[in-house]
Amino acid sequence: MTESRILANPRADEAPPLSHAELEEQLRALGAQRYHSLHPFHRLLHGGELNRDQVRAWALNRYCYQAAIPIKDASLIARAEDRDLRRAWLQRILDHDGEGEGEGGIERWLRLTDGLDLPRSYVTSRRGALPATRFAVEAYVHFVRERSLLEAVASSLTELFSPGIISERVSGMLSNYSFISPQILSYFEKRLSQAPRDADFALDYVKRNAATRSQQQAVIDALSFKCDVLWAQLDALYFSYVEPGFVPPGAWTPGAEQA
Repeated sequence: MTESRILANPRADEAPPLSHAELEEQLRALGAQRYHSLHPFHRLLHGGELNRDQVRAWALNRYCYQAAIPIKDASLIARAEDRDLRRAWLQRILDHDGEGEGEGGIERWLRLTDGLDLPRSYVTSRRGALPATRFAVEAYVHFVRERSLLEAVASSLTELFSPGIISERVSGMLSNYSFISPQILSYFEKRLSQAPRDADFALDYVKRNAATRSQQQAVIDALSFKCDVLWAQLDALYFSYVEPGFVPPGAWTPGAEQA
């Protein structure tokens, strides 16, 4: 193929399956076009063009997504009959929940919100999260619970693209915000090694298990859905805290600190 194009074949069952290389090419092409690294909010965040309260709004809302990751992963494991899949996927839960108090990715995210002077009890309550944030996260959890195991695994493939955005985020935020330190951003250091490991496993799994063109299309559609989940969260942040700056009733408002 001389040009990457996202597969959109309404009669996929009648087409021969893609090779493993072609399927991966389709998935990577989708990420290049639809991953949330392209969203205007991220460009502002990484470029130092947000104020402290706008960064705080991002960290507060993103906690909802971080907290839901081990929940959706546990639901995937509960449906998996393959022991190898369960073993591999269990590591994701340990990465986020940790193996003891004060460990794991969720704890490291809370260090970020701590460093931004957001009360931890308020963050973990999720009371101040935007409605669209909560709906998008819940949609992702339900997708993993209700769709096929193949689609559930495929929805995690946004991790193929995360190392790039993480590197850009860390360097950009450290360079542009005096209130950001390496300690506050410790969550992302771990993800630079965890995300590629997880993405490699998930990519290999979908290549081996998506045997028909319709299954391959389901894999591509699952990744597309996950990109939409991530994009929708940034749409809500941009609308509420950047332009036009209308915060929905009940959501966190800059200057109105919550205990």
